[in-house]
Amino acid sequence: MGLGSLSRSQRESEKQAEREERERESREREREREQSRERRGREIKEREREKRERERGERASRERTRETRRDEKRERDESEEIERV
Repeated sequence: MGLGSLSRSQRESEKQAEREERERESREREREREQSRERRGREIKEREREKRERERGERASRERTRETRRDEKRERDESEEIERV
């Protein structure tokens, strides 16, 4: 056992350390990608929920407008009927 084998051992240790570092970085990037996908999924669901709520509010508003017009027409018709009598 001389300096050559020690040097080889050191090189192997360095290669192993570099390999482990690359694997760690790869796992970290994959974790970040997964978090990004999850975040995008939550954002999409939130936008869809907001859209449904907005549409529900718009439908309710249109229905109230229709009811108001119906009530106004009924009142006019009743007034006209009373005037005719």
